[in-house]
Amino acid sequence: MREVIAINPIIFVIGIPFFVFLGYMWRRQLGERTFQSAEKRAREIIQDAEKVILEKKREADIESKETLYRLRNEFERESRNKRKEIQFQEKRMQQRELNIERKSEILDKKEAEISAKEKNMEARNSDLKNRENEYASLIEEFKKKLAQVAGLTPEDAKGQLLKFMEDEARKEFVTVYRRLEEETVKQADEKAREIILTAMQRLASDEVSENVVSVVSLPNEEIKGRIIGREGRNIKAFEKATGVDLIVDDTPEAVTLSSFSLYRREVARLTLEKLIADGRIHPGRIEDVAEKVESKLEEEIVEEGKNTIFEVGVENIHPEIVKLIGKLKYRTSFGQNALQHTKESAFFAGMIASELGLDVKLAKRVALLHDIGKAIDQEVEGAHPEIGAELLRKYGEPEVVVNVALSHHRDMDINDPYTVLAQIADTISATRPGARRDTLEKYIRRIEDLEKIAYEFKGVEDAFAVSAGREIRVIVKPDKISDVDAKNLVRDIARKIESSMEYIGQVKVTVIRETRETEFAK
Repeated sequence: MREVIAINPIIFVIGIPFFVFLGYMWRRQLGERTFQSAEKRAREIIQDAEKVILEKKREADIESKETLYRLRNEFERESRNKRKEIQFQEKRMQQRELNIERKSEILDKKEAEISAKEKNMEARNSDLKNRENEYASLIEEFKKKLAQVAGLTPEDAKGQLLKFMEDEARKEFVTVYRRLEEETVKQADEKAREIILTAMQRLASDEVSENVVSVVSLPNEEIKGRIIGREGRNIKAFEKATGVDLIVDDTPEAVTLSSFSLYRREVARLTLEKLIADGRIHPGRIEDVAEKVESKLEEEIVEEGKNTIFEVGVENIHPEIVKLIGKLKYRTSFGQNALQHTKESAFFAGMIASELGLDVKLAKRVALLHDIGKAIDQEVEGAHPEIGAELLRKYGEPEVVVNVALSHHRDMDINDPYTVLAQIADTISATRPGARRDTLEKYIRRIEDLEKIAYEFKGVEDAFAVSAGREIRVIVKPDKISDVDAKNLVRDIARKIESSMEYIGQVKVTVIRETRETEFAK
């Protein structure tokens, strides 16, 4: 049998509130602990959020500063380019105004020369009429004296007169023949000069010159340290990747790129500008940017070649030749840009060919491709005519184009008119004012060599090189050199100059023989 435990009702009544109070206190303490734990967790979450917000804000500040720096560099570069373009346009406008003024002066001079020639012709016509009247009176007088003194019959006198007139006619014929020959040569020279001058005036091209260094502007002086890198590793990587010497000196906010190859300098310049704009400069980044820049520049070279053949107006050129034409943009000769020179030569050749009735397109083609060997003559051994001829033959150009590239610098008798045409166009483009630069030492040496050659011949008294070495005037001793000797001497001096000197264009040789007789009236 189970025992029944009896609970005192008083204890039960008192115990229930006590246990309820204990439960309440335990629950309250448990709630406070949970609240404190939640509050601590909330504070930790807030602190973590604040750290994330600060990090994001710092990254946003850095990104905004980089963007602002890049935009400012782009704006400054565009501003410099705009200023250069405006200066170039102003210079071009000034040059055009100067050309117009020169043409106006030339026209005025020509009008004055024409007026003087008309007056001279009128005087000569009047003189000829007077001489005809004098000859007629002399002949009549001669007839009368011959009949009176010699006692000849009219038939004999007529025979003597005819013989005399025949001799006079022969002398007059020789004089007229020489005069007509001189006038014919003069007219031919004037016509050739007119054709060449017309071609030169029709082509208004800019004068181009290049140096062997390029200067890159920097946004600040601090960037120089980043370009050099730790122990110079960045600058070594840059020079290895581009093949160009990078000179960092005391020049404020600028560095210098030095190389004889315009192409390599352009790759280096674009690479350095991109690295400065990007801000990340280290060996790996330098090599990557240099490769991308060179790849893009190769595309631009091809595009430049296409634009050139389109501008000149030639067709059906092999893609490799088109690429080589574009590469001429980064090649100079005596300071003259090779691509500009070939375009000028093509335009000159086309204009002259149109005046002479030759094939204009073929003339432009041979002149455009005559210096194609210069595109790779710094990479391949040999002279550019032989290199160019080999390239043109390899890519299927006509034989006349190959012959022009091979022979345009040779001094020999050439029957092909297009080779002569290319030589003329090449000379015009190379010798026009400002096209090529020459050092003072070379100029003085050329002048001295010309005068020295003249003094080597007997009978020469003085020699003066004028017109920047394009003409030499030789004064001879009249007692040792006759008129016939003077003609032989001028030819011998010209042959000597051709065989012993190198020059562009031609040198005019003039021999002056002067005799003077003096007498005093007392």
